[in-house]
Amino acid sequence: QGELAESGGGSVQAGGSLRLSCEAATAYQMAWFRQGAGKEREGVAAIDAVGQTKYTDSVKGQFTISRDYGKSTLYLQMDGLKPEDSALYYCAASSLVFAVEEGLAQRWYNRWGQGTQVTVSS
Repeated sequence: QGELAESGGGSVQAGGSLRLSCEAATAYQMAWFRQGAGKEREGVAAIDAVGQTKYTDSVKGQFTISRDYGKSTLYLQMDGLKPEDSALYYCAASSLVFAVEEGLAQRWYNRWGQGTQVTVSS
C-alpha cells in the first residue's frame, strides 16, 4: 500500500467540470470526501471492489466515482459544478469489508490523502 495522492483540483466557473484522481487506490473500498470552509468533512461518493457505488444526495446525477484497477487509480468526475461544491477533496481507502451503503461514513477509512482543492466561482 502506498500513500494516497489526489490530483486534478483547480478553479472553475459554475457549470464547469473537473476530474479528480487518486493514485495508489488499491483498497477494497474507496471513497471521496470533502470539507468546505467552516464545514465538517462529508462523504461524497464511495465505491467497492465490484463497482457498486454510493453517493450523497447533493451530488447524485452530477458526480461519478470510478476506479481503474490496472492503474490503481480512483476517479471522481464532477460535472455541473456549483459554488457550494467548493471544498478540499480527499481520497480515502479502507482495509475493511463493509456494505457500500455504509461507505460515506468516515469511521470505516484508515488511509487518507492530503486533499486537492476545488474552487467554483459563480
